[in-house]
Amino acid sequence: MPLPIAPILGIFADNVRKRGSVLPLSKRTATGWARGLNLPRGGETVLYTGHMYQMVPAIDAMSAQLALLENSFLTRFFGIGRFMNKFVSLSFFMGLTASSKKMRHSDQVLRDIVELLRGAGVEFGYLYEDEFYAGALLYDDGLDDAFGEHARRVTAHLKKLGVRRLITVDPHTTKMFRQAYPHFVKDFDIEVKNYLEVLAEAHPEAVEAVNGEVVVHDSCVYARYEDICEQPRELLRAAGLSVREPKQSRKATHCCGGPLESLFPAEAHRISGNRVDQLEAEGKNVVTMCPFCWVNLSKAAGNRLVINDIASTLAAVRRQVSTRKPAPIATQAMAAE
Repeated sequence: MPLPIAPILGIFADNVRKRGSVLPLSKRTATGWARGLNLPRGGETVLYTGHMYQMVPAIDAMSAQLALLENSFLTRFFGIGRFMNKFVSLSFFMGLTASSKKMRHSDQVLRDIVELLRGAGVEFGYLYEDEFYAGALLYDDGLDDAFGEHARRVTAHLKKLGVRRLITVDPHTTKMFRQAYPHFVKDFDIEVKNYLEVLAEAHPEAVEAVNGEVVVHDSCVYARYEDICEQPRELLRAAGLSVREPKQSRKATHCCGGPLESLFPAEAHRISGNRVDQLEAEGKNVVTMCPFCWVNLSKAAGNRLVINDIASTLAAVRRQVSTRKPAPIATQAMAAE
């Protein structure tokens, strides 16, 4: 028996209404990545994570648990689970099994984004515990009522804090604020730019080639909805890296399996496996731009590929150039756990 979609989506909606996120995170998990960076609190321009990088390891752990239940007789009890979740966050406990390695990876990506923006001379603050989840999974799963309520609540909160500009760090949060919020929030006027756009607009000085070659995996959301295709390539080439294109790229990019894993784990794994084959045909070092892409492709690839986020790739090259010492530009792909 396949996973029952209605109770799962109901839990997501209930969690956002009662706890502010589809998968509630502790304040330590949500903001711990910024420890020691001395980021100013708030301001008119803030770096906005939307909790996506922090949340993906927990979503991955929850998806692994759901995959074990797929086609199990236990799926008939999901309705009871939704009822219980209204009083005790069951999804929070499922997320406690999140891989510590994946959590460290997500935290490091966010720290690398800060390093890159600071290196480009960009000034910004961070909201810390005042930052809310943007609501991407609600919107993508068609839970419009719950999403609309959440979007209006988040917008009112940002305006109360005096925020006028957001620098987003992932494709899903970017799309929510640029395309979804204006449809659900009257007179939404907060300026939104993705950090890759901000970095590209800074026109980083090209550096001497580092004899590195990467295969680019485009995020479906970046490429198809936000027209963020050339900026990542410009940044990689400016960093001295040679860019290789897989069979399907830019607006025709192949999905990584994405958030689909929460509802259809087996199908998501099939899709990510197909994409890994395409990427491997072009090279071993792969660059992703989305936390969902990284975690899904890493699991599917095992040790076949080296998969790293573009922020960490660019930051590693920046450090290499600044110290003039050899340094790896990609981390070893993590075996599926």
